[in-house]
Amino acid sequence: MAGGFHQAALRLHRNRCNTMVAPRPQRRLPYRVAAALYFPRHNRRNHLPAPAVGRRRAYGPRRVCSNKDADVRRRILGFRRSNLARGFIKTGLGNRIAYQFVSLFGSSSLGLGYSLVFSEALLAPAIPSVSARAGGIFLPLVKSLCVACGSNVGDGTERKLGSWLMLTCFQTSVISSSMFLTAMAANPLAANLTATTINMPIGWMDWAKAAIVPGLVSLIVVPFLLYLVYPPTVKSSPDAPKLARENLARMGPMSKNEIIMAGTLFLTVGLWIFGSVLNVDAVTAAILGLSVLLITGVVTWKECLAESVAWDTLTWFAALIAMAGYLNKYGLISWFSQTVVKFVGGLGLSWQLSFGILVLLYFYSHYFFASGAAHIGAMFTAFLSVASALGTPPYLGAVVLAFLSNLMGGITHYGIGSAPVFYGAGYVPLAKWWGYGFFISIVNLIIWLGVGGIWWKAIGLW
Repeated sequence: MAGGFHQAALRLHRNRCNTMVAPRPQRRLPYRVAAALYFPRHNRRNHLPAPAVGRRRAYGPRRVCSNKDADVRRRILGFRRSNLARGFIKTGLGNRIAYQFVSLFGSSSLGLGYSLVFSEALLAPAIPSVSARAGGIFLPLVKSLCVACGSNVGDGTERKLGSWLMLTCFQTSVISSSMFLTAMAANPLAANLTATTINMPIGWMDWAKAAIVPGLVSLIVVPFLLYLVYPPTVKSSPDAPKLARENLARMGPMSKNEIIMAGTLFLTVGLWIFGSVLNVDAVTAAILGLSVLLITGVVTWKECLAESVAWDTLTWFAALIAMAGYLNKYGLISWFSQTVVKFVGGLGLSWQLSFGILVLLYFYSHYFFASGAAHIGAMFTAFLSVASALGTPPYLGAVVLAFLSNLMGGITHYGIGSAPVFYGAGYVPLAKWWGYGFFISIVNLIIWLGVGGIWWKAIGLW
């Protein structure tokens, strides 16, 4: 059913591109649904649907059909990856990985924090929903560890361990989401808008290569800084490894489904990494991984249908991409770009300082958004166009804005999918959540623009 739906959508779309007129109404329902979901009306001339401001590659714009096909495939990619996350939760493989880290490194509070941080980062490439990682795997684990160490909500013991651990796990979840194209549901939206704005695609390895160094530095620095400024009163946590070992013993040896899930993880991520060499794109890899889980019964189609986050991704991203296209079509992006270019350009600054101003405006405007996807859909294209017009290397501007689209989720208790989940646990007061969120945002900006800038220079992004 899903494969036929996908093929029907692509056939309808290619027919539309080849004829440059709307095809005859189709009698079969899949064609009608595919047309409604996937193909918002675009300018049909043979150039990019969203004209770029600034430099483009020498080979010029692509055909609009290739961009639209890529758009469709990215939406399907997000849908498939969201269903892969169901396998981790159902089989318990995510919990097993986390318990293994805690049993090895969790004897101190700081070690416990790092074991959770890096186990979450290890799962990030394969679980694209930060809400699923936070709410489905790590929040229950963190709560049980806090209780085991005598840190409970409402009895004055929150600061023993829970406050620091909740804040640390949340702040690092936005970092791990920024490190991989497949670590957050809205990342493919940023990649799609990049392709349509500057005609330069961001692949899985391109994203990971650019983000790995600043991401690892942030994962090391942020927990330690929070340990200094918002420390737990209990410095050792001998009960945490004990609890982890008890849970591992209760889980027993790896089940058949866990082994299949682990094999599918290595297969899918391996194809994402080496796909360019093997000529296998990310969508094919995701469909292959999900097909393995469906055929083996690790995940059922009924469970896929019940995965509301995946369907939200499929549906709302279509609307957001269409909205961004119409903002371009009716001139709002051009007007905004020209206005900001005139203002910032009039300051006589270098492109580095001009881009720094744009970064701050883009980042801290997230106080007015409750969703990373909504923020990206509304502002990403405009800010990338302005940055390119002011002299910023377009590809550098795109990846920086894409990374920041994750990191900015840490400033409030509603800015990204994991925020309401961790804040709702009740361990951290709202004022401290916002205060430390602002503090860590400054730390992340320094690391990603400082250390990241040096790394990006070394790998030739500017």
